[in-house]
Amino acid sequence: MRKITATLLFFLFYLVVTSQVAPDKYFVEFTNKGNSPYSIDRPWEFLSQRALDRRAVAGIPIEENDLPVSPSYVEEVSLIGVDVITRSKWFNGITIYTLDPFKVAEIEQLPFVTNVLKSSGMVIKPAPVEDKFALEQMSVLPLISPPGVPLKISDSTDYGISYDQVHMVRTDMLHDLGFRGEGMVIAILDAGFNLVDQLAPFDSLWANNQILGTRDFVNPGGNVYIGHTHGKSVLSIMGGYVPGQLIGTAPKADYWLLRSEDGGTEYLIEEYNWVCAAEFADSVGADVINSSLGYTVFDDSTQSHTCTDMTGNTTPVTRGANIAFSKGILVVNSAGNEGNNPNWNCVSAPSDGTDVLSIAAVDSLGNYASFSSTGVVDGLYVKPNVAAMGQLTVISGNDGTVTRGSGTSFSSPVMAGSAACLWQAFPGFSNATLKMAIEESASQFTSPDKYLGYGIPNLYTAYERLTGVDPVYSEGSLVVYPNPSYGKESIHVKVHVLVAQTLQVQIVDITGKQLYTRNDIRCMVGENTISLNSLPSMRPGIYILKLQSLDGPAFFETKIIQRLQL
Repeated sequence: MRKITATLLFFLFYLVVTSQVAPDKYFVEFTNKGNSPYSIDRPWEFLSQRALDRRAVAGIPIEENDLPVSPSYVEEVSLIGVDVITRSKWFNGITIYTLDPFKVAEIEQLPFVTNVLKSSGMVIKPAPVEDKFALEQMSVLPLISPPGVPLKISDSTDYGISYDQVHMVRTDMLHDLGFRGEGMVIAILDAGFNLVDQLAPFDSLWANNQILGTRDFVNPGGNVYIGHTHGKSVLSIMGGYVPGQLIGTAPKADYWLLRSEDGGTEYLIEEYNWVCAAEFADSVGADVINSSLGYTVFDDSTQSHTCTDMTGNTTPVTRGANIAFSKGILVVNSAGNEGNNPNWNCVSAPSDGTDVLSIAAVDSLGNYASFSSTGVVDGLYVKPNVAAMGQLTVISGNDGTVTRGSGTSFSSPVMAGSAACLWQAFPGFSNATLKMAIEESASQFTSPDKYLGYGIPNLYTAYERLTGVDPVYSEGSLVVYPNPSYGKESIHVKVHVLVAQTLQVQIVDITGKQLYTRNDIRCMVGENTISLNSLPSMRPGIYILKLQSLDGPAFFETKIIQRLQL
């Protein structure tokens, strides 16, 4: 009996120990990138030419966090007897798998290891009730378009029942102008793309070599076309092409399909997977990331977030999303499906990111969808940022037929594809400029709320406004610098005049509201430099600088400038 009792006690002890570490995935953070064979002076060794070109457009330098993690550090950790899953250069670490807690302790003692963080674990409480993806309310019934809205647009493109979601943000008008995403690269971070290699809505992508490749960051080397269907639905909203039924918002864009999400569980490891996938997207030169994913609470409650963590740069995935934006990528993310959850009153990570374009959901008439996560309006911090159709959005069904689904997972790709088309029209502009133009074109830009943020964008309005902006920030004899100003309190204007005179300088926002005026600018014949000091605090946006002679009629055209704040 004592032997049985002793055996039972040992077994129970074993269960306690193993339950604390299984499934055993950890993030190992390194102190530095020592012994690295890479150098920021040779970026072509770890970044594609397309990635370098994207950074050159926005003047983004190569930095130490662009360097891959030290191969010697990775090898030394691996020799301890653990499996290396992924590597993160931005966070300078690796994710590992091991069943042996003593090996974890050994890794912690390595001189170049700063921290070992448990990023998965036992199920301490039931998984979240709210679906972390879309609500997936499927229907094959068409919606009724608002009165007077045709089902086709001027060039006879037949969007069928997908017309509402494309037309609501006026992306059909960009399509009419020839901007359908051609030459743009969109990376989709998701849980899987089941049967995308076989279903009819994606035939045109394959026929035109628009699927650039895949990567699995959950099970490296895995087949992303087997398993979860969520990414398939998301891709169809952007790249699907079934004339008369479904035409995506960016049917001519190129796509990378990246699996970062484990659909069967919810652990912190998935945030690190997301960051690694975003790093890969950066390295191959993606312009846009669509992430219809959100992180709130986990299967292991000790890893869970709360709304107090949604500060804009706290959670791992949010920090990674902001870094992706700093590398020149437009990061578009679903706001979350927690609108009806009384225990969660904010957007999910990484939608809370200060630089992330967070997308709420509306129905076909532009009304707030009750499941869409609510956010906050706090000065310049607005979440969600904008909204698009996410209730009964037209998607590809699992059998290749055209159907509908609901969730902010589906409003995000509507906007991501649309943004790619807008960017195609202005390849010389940065992601920050595109993001601001989208926000400022939205229906309630001057009075944002916690439901739709700045409202429903009008991509054609954004196109018209950007058409007047010179990406080299120069207009004949009128030059404004620094431009963008990145939050500096002073800017300078060079102007050439033919006669001596006094000028009035005004800065107004896109609504015409006057923000700054000076009436005492005396200019002599020739080139003059005007310094505008102690400018008022302004949110990131596009502003208009006007010069007018007080000695005669206005003689300078309106100059659009961009003021960015870091």
